[in-house]
Amino acid sequence: MKKSDLRYRLEPMLVLKTRAKKNAEIRLAQAIGKLEREKKQLKKLEEEKQAIIKRRKESRRELQEKLLEGRAHARDGSVRVNYLRKLEDDEKEKDQEIERQKQVIENCELMVKRARRDYIDAVKELRVIEKHKELWRKKLQKELSRIEEREMDELGNVIHQLRNVA
Repeated sequence: MKKSDLRYRLEPMLVLKTRAKKNAEIRLAQAIGKLEREKKQLKKLEEEKQAIIKRRKESRRELQEKLLEGRAHARDGSVRVNYLRKLEDDEKEKDQEIERQKQVIENCELMVKRARRDYIDAVKELRVIEKHKELWRKKLQKELSRIEEREMDELGNVIHQLRNVA
């Protein structure tokens, strides 16, 4: 058996598949990380919206209290109403930001799905090559055992013939 027969001929392919699996694993981790960051951003935006709603309710309550107690001046009312309108505008703007962020999250989820699929495919391809290499090893081992057996039989025959001649 030649020395070149002892080398696995698909070793470069095995190296490529291993590298592809690692790259797919890295891309999957990055996609998951980005998705988590975007979800945190959405949570932050929702908290900001809740803070705006809370300020608007408090401001409205304060205005009603002043009106009921008779402490409100005409100027206070218009300033407060303008402030409330500004808070409503801020809330609407925050709603738009939240919707945009939800779209970003959907895109990130698609990226995670694709990255997961690519990773699974890379793992399967690597396993196929590894299985092939393992079968090749077993076949090579069987061939080497057969050659060794044949050589031992020949050696045994030579020894037997030498004993019979002597």
